[in-house]
Amino acid sequence: MIFTPTALSEDEERLRAEVRGFLAETLPEGFEPGLGLGSRHDPEFSRKLAARGWVGMTIPREYGGAGASPVRRFVVVEELLAAGAPIAAHWVAERQTAPTMLAFGTEEQKRWFLPRIAAGECWFSLGMSEPDAGSDLASVRTAATKVDGGWLLNGTKIWTSGAHLNHFFVVLCRTSPAEDRHQGLSQLIVDLRAEGLTVSPIPFLDGTHHFNEVVFDDVFVPDQRVLGEIGSGWRQVTSELAYERAGPDRYLSAFGPLKHFVAEHGGSFDDEQRAAVGRAAAKLWTIRQLSLAVARSLERGAAPAVQAALVKDIGTVYEQEVVESLRRVAGRELDPSGPGMFDKLLARAVLTAPSFTLRGGTTEVLRGIAARGLAR
Repeated sequence: MIFTPTALSEDEERLRAEVRGFLAETLPEGFEPGLGLGSRHDPEFSRKLAARGWVGMTIPREYGGAGASPVRRFVVVEELLAAGAPIAAHWVAERQTAPTMLAFGTEEQKRWFLPRIAAGECWFSLGMSEPDAGSDLASVRTAATKVDGGWLLNGTKIWTSGAHLNHFFVVLCRTSPAEDRHQGLSQLIVDLRAEGLTVSPIPFLDGTHHFNEVVFDDVFVPDQRVLGEIGSGWRQVTSELAYERAGPDRYLSAFGPLKHFVAEHGGSFDDEQRAAVGRAAAKLWTIRQLSLAVARSLERGAAPAVQAALVKDIGTVYEQEVVESLRRVAGRELDPSGPGMFDKLLARAVLTAPSFTLRGGTTEVLRGIAARGLAR
């Protein structure tokens, strides 16, 4: 397993400055940032980004995208997440669905979906985890049965972020029985407003609504919405996880509280607080370099699934460590209703941090993937 050291070019650094300028002009005064990928769903902001060519950046120009490299996308995404910008509307479609569709979709699917994704007008969720499967995707029980002109889908998906707001999701399901549980799986593009589909909220402890349970009761999916080949779902879904697991979204969820802790209280830090911030900053920079190395690898056309699993594991554990460290060294009760942004963000992070190591694959599963990769 190799992470090749890399740095941003002058052109990539200019892009970073351009994104920072855009955010300074666009985000309203008094804007309350989100926690990384858990930010608000704001279609208007997504469309403004799309107008700059910063949604669906790696989609080829012939399909409405910018034809940019994974590293240029990395630069834009890192700045958006660091600012807590409201990117939830376009996030999954841009990060994961578009590359998967480019790799496995039909020409008709590419021509219809990709320009809409790049315009910030078509929003996707992920249809992977299930109540009895979790990160063990080979255990999914949601099944599709072949009928005239398409498939009937039955089963349940869980932890489906944004399903109550988004338009579609790509569902991993079983289309045929198989002795080898990695066989017989397929991916279907499912309309989240389809007849027979029910979306139920799974609220966070603070009452906010991000996750959902989605139940299928004879949901019809036409043949034109099969993504890739029937029976190739396992190969397809594992190839796309490199896009989900190694980006800046896996280590920047706790950056907002850290940044505002320094901004609001840095002038009066004691030794313990100074040491805690120093450790957090050093680890952040190291994980960032690993993530950037994966982006460079994707730029060269590789599929670094094992490296991505390791980055996701290290990154999300780090996020939880930062939240706990800040809570400990704050030295007082938090006041989420007070004027300071640090208290607001840390209070929210304390309640949502348990999900950091669940979304995108649990720590235990990711360490198994990394261990197998290291043993080769």
